[in-house]
Amino acid sequence: MKQVVQNYKSGELAVLDVPVPGCKPGGVLVRSAYSLISTGTELMKVSEAGMSMLGKARSRPDQVAKVMQSVATNGVPATYRKVMGKLDSYTPLGYSLCGVVEQVGTGIDDVKVGDLVACAGNEHALHAELNWVPKNLYTPVPDGLAPRHAAFGTVGSIAMQGVRQGEPQLGEVALVIGLGLIGQLVVQLLAAAGVRVVGADPDPVRCELAERLGAAACGDPASAAVEAAVAELTDGHGVDQVYLAAGGGSNQPVELAARLCRDRGRVVDIGKCRLDLPWNAYYEKELDVRFSRSYGPGRYDPEYELEGRDYPIGYVRWTERRNLACFLDLVARGSVDVEPLVSHIADFDDAVETYQRLKDGELKAVAVLFRYPEQKEEAGEAQAPAVAVPAVKRPTGGAPTPARSAKTPVRLAFVGAGNYATSMLLPHLAQRDGVELSTVVTTTALSAANAQRKFGFAEATTDLDAVLGDKSIDAVFVVTRHSSHAELTRKALLAGKTVFVEKPLALTEDELAGVLAAVEESGNDRLQVGFNRRFAPLLQEARKRFGARTGPASLRYLVNAGRLGQGSWYLQQGTEGSRFAGEGGHFVDTASWLLEADPVSVYAVATSGNEDLQVVLRYPDGSTATISYVTTGAAGFPKETLDLIADGKVLRLDDFVRASVFVDGGVGRKRWASSRLPKARDKGQSAELAAFIKAVRTGGPMPVPLESLVATTSATLAVQAGLVGGAPVTLARAR
Repeated sequence: MKQVVQNYKSGELAVLDVPVPGCKPGGVLVRSAYSLISTGTELMKVSEAGMSMLGKARSRPDQVAKVMQSVATNGVPATYRKVMGKLDSYTPLGYSLCGVVEQVGTGIDDVKVGDLVACAGNEHALHAELNWVPKNLYTPVPDGLAPRHAAFGTVGSIAMQGVRQGEPQLGEVALVIGLGLIGQLVVQLLAAAGVRVVGADPDPVRCELAERLGAAACGDPASAAVEAAVAELTDGHGVDQVYLAAGGGSNQPVELAARLCRDRGRVVDIGKCRLDLPWNAYYEKELDVRFSRSYGPGRYDPEYELEGRDYPIGYVRWTERRNLACFLDLVARGSVDVEPLVSHIADFDDAVETYQRLKDGELKAVAVLFRYPEQKEEAGEAQAPAVAVPAVKRPTGGAPTPARSAKTPVRLAFVGAGNYATSMLLPHLAQRDGVELSTVVTTTALSAANAQRKFGFAEATTDLDAVLGDKSIDAVFVVTRHSSHAELTRKALLAGKTVFVEKPLALTEDELAGVLAAVEESGNDRLQVGFNRRFAPLLQEARKRFGARTGPASLRYLVNAGRLGQGSWYLQQGTEGSRFAGEGGHFVDTASWLLEADPVSVYAVATSGNEDLQVVLRYPDGSTATISYVTTGAAGFPKETLDLIADGKVLRLDDFVRASVFVDGGVGRKRWASSRLPKARDKGQSAELAAFIKAVRTGGPMPVPLESLVATTSATLAVQAGLVGGAPVTLARAR
């Protein structure tokens, strides 16, 4: 299928061939009929992409702060790879469309194949021939409403949420500053609610359009016309509400709002404009400044948007989805007219040219629609799907891949191509001799296409079963979200593949049992979990220098994990498990490797709110390891520090950039320290991948025994049980 994309680094726009997205549970696959270009938001993004790197940094200071924090935590080289990987990727455009349901995922019963739906979301309602859309981001289109009009649903919801934030009352007067697409819709919604509206925009064409659509008067904000109209309609008191629907760097909108608003009036920010509030003006009138968050309640909440968990109507009357349905109803009943807003309809194949004309100012438009193939221009009706979704192929079981000739490349498939895969794994594999990147599988089409372009995969697809059934693929990397690791690993093992799964292997004991059942059923135990720290060259050398020990050891491991940013999927504990369950295996595995045994018991305590954890592991020879996993520390402090103490010796690791070993001798103290800082924090990914590829090629033992992987996973999972029970947890699987 085709999709409109942009490279944020170079500014390049393209219509790209990408795989068809998979139809996941909890949503529907929609074939686009019309999608709407947001001439404000999207053109701002397109313009930013054309800036220099310095210009991009100035426009997004929030992202610069994140980069600086990443440098402090991960070092310059790793941060550079991550940032450039993100910048030099194709990103999607679009967030408002109408289309036909082509496939229905499990758990969906409110629509069926062939239904017309309006869709929202900058990750789901893209300018693409097919989109997977979760339940709370689509709604059925009312009978008789033209698809090109239903494509306005998302921007209509944005305007509607802004109006709701203003709480307009019958007979009030409102000022709308900025008469672009959102502003025009706000004018109509206010007029439909019995509010008299004054519009302000420097474009006389837009002012004339707003007056035709219900505004009482409109004019240039720099002229006296707007102020005169407000004075006449309000008897000099000022408007009851001001809606800021303008963009740009001028502070004029907020200054005009203060001047024309009545005492204790309301100012609602809908657009992205400068907000240097003149303190005296806003203080003296005690103005109520409000923000309107996109489509409505539910926006940016992954449980609502992705998991389909609706808010009870008694507590949240107007959610994203209800706003979407309400707006379509108003259009269907004629209370809002979007047809006059349509400045241009372009064929989808002409998308790049259309964006360029808009950017250059050649095409003056309020709203532009993309019309997709097979749409009737006159009737505006979506047609039946023209291309079937690829057939599902079931995986076939079989024995693990045998040893091969050194000249035969090891063929790899990746399931998932997110940040970790593209910054920490694939760069090490793409240039490795004897490795062929065969297929990348993702649930979203564009991430697969990006990985194929950057790393040279032979194929990109969203069809997992076809990959598992491909006997020419030797090993499968599972690098998806945590909740899917165990099931994907189980399927790949049953298909006879050697499997590399990023941590964690499982989030529950039942998931772990399912993986082990697959090993038993298939006879395939060729499994590696991405516990990479034991492969770190600096730590390997330090352990060698530390030498053998005769007595029990004490190990202290401080992990200064830091707080997660709002919106991180790591915070979705209902589906993705606790944060420690997700990454704690790294630290348990490192401790067990240094102590050369698997733990026999786990004791865990936490501070109030479970923000900071203390995990004590006990080992068969009496050794102990204490892992302090904290999120409340200073961001500038190193992320990982470790001390191993035994037999008069101390091993010290400082965040994988420095290591020391102290040894008491007969004469005095001997010390070894790394002679120089490594070029980057090498946490062992490259060496781990080399060991894995060698095992696949030769058919030899896996880098880490399965028993150790299971023991580490069980110990990590036991932490939660220990927190609940308040007592040590004995590990039945320990060796």
